[in-house]
Amino acid sequence: MSTVSTKELTLEAIKEIIKEKHVELIHMQFVDIEGTLKHVTVTAEQIDQCAEGKVMFDGSSITGFSPINKSDLYLMPDLNTFCVLPWSVEEGYSEARFLCGVKNPDGTDFEGDPRHVLKRTEEKAKEQGYSISVGPELEFFLFETDEKGRPTLNTQDLGGYFEPSPHDYGEKVRLAIYRTLKEMGFTIEASHHEVAEGQHEINFKYADALGAADNATTYKWVVKTVAKQFGLHASFMPKPIAGANGSGMHVNISLFDIAKQENAFYDENDSRQLSEKSYKFIAGLLDNIDNFVAVTNPLVNSYKRLVPGYEAPCYVAWSASNRSALIRIPATRGAGTRVEIRCPDPSANPYLAYAIIAAAGLDGINRNLDVPAEVVDDIFSMSPAELKERGIRNLPTSLEAAVNALEEGKIGRETLGDHVFGEYIELKRAEYDSFRTAVHGWEIDSYQAKF
Repeated sequence: MSTVSTKELTLEAIKEIIKEKHVELIHMQFVDIEGTLKHVTVTAEQIDQCAEGKVMFDGSSITGFSPINKSDLYLMPDLNTFCVLPWSVEEGYSEARFLCGVKNPDGTDFEGDPRHVLKRTEEKAKEQGYSISVGPELEFFLFETDEKGRPTLNTQDLGGYFEPSPHDYGEKVRLAIYRTLKEMGFTIEASHHEVAEGQHEINFKYADALGAADNATTYKWVVKTVAKQFGLHASFMPKPIAGANGSGMHVNISLFDIAKQENAFYDENDSRQLSEKSYKFIAGLLDNIDNFVAVTNPLVNSYKRLVPGYEAPCYVAWSASNRSALIRIPATRGAGTRVEIRCPDPSANPYLAYAIIAAAGLDGINRNLDVPAEVVDDIFSMSPAELKERGIRNLPTSLEAAVNALEEGKIGRETLGDHVFGEYIELKRAEYDSFRTAVHGWEIDSYQAKF
């Protein structure tokens, strides 16, 4: 049973699994405003109280949640996310988890809950006649650890893109991750070594937007947990190694027309077999990207990945196939027609990222925006003059610029809500200010002896 199951889990079915698998402890999980997984652990005997949303915690201790004078919050489990944790299973013992929504004491949804933000976006899409499907692709690095178990910058292998053993020492780790995810109900579609040394990717099947965010959160937790079993550290940092490719979280997204029961992005009569709605969705992404990239690329380090020369898209353009463009359309058509946005990275909170991407695309449909001309040429090889002549602009080049654009635009506040929007802006300004005022190694190396 898992986050990716299409079957509705009942409390009675969960109790049967608890009995059959000898579950003793249940982890009630949720994420903070940055997408960091949190949990409180209760005994299986408390399953009824859990299901009724009676597990309380201190929201004032969670980043971006509650002030100390309104700190009591409650966890309401999504029963369909129940699963036994494969690494906990022993003879006559195991542990399980739920992913939870966060509630106020009066039972209403807590507006600072990132899961609630995404559910609200799904509801708005449904009101317009659409359901949202998301398929994320999260890259990560495997690093060796020192004698104290702390991560180093020594990669776990020296392999390259799609390289097999014996050069890809990460195969055994990826196999263990695959097996663990499969036991938790994931459908794994591909697993391979990425471009940089020590860099990997494991792709899982798409789901509805909320399910995809649940899966991305679970995936990162599993990858880190399994890597530690091998004495390694798995990092989803966007750019951990200077001079090497960074890690992205390409987001494949499509709309399903509920009334027509068909993919709203597909039109067999169009030259690219794309519908008018898909073009307007792309236009919405391009028009809003500056105002939401602080959510999809949330770290100071994120903007060291979004530079020319390392395959990461840093120019605002779209193409049906060109991988140097920010947005491309994978070749699959029919029910699999989708839009891929390539700038997000895996440090993003997936609930907020998928919400704001979907909202930006829907904004293009609602405003009837026209998509700009497709860019089929290699953007990375264009000169600054050519980029200017063709009207191809850069993404924001720093977290500071991205946060400024988020604050100035409309899409952030409308999608995130006042609470998350305000807390997020404050958090990211503090993060950039900490970076700005720190003295870095490069400055010491460049200036100390010279001046």
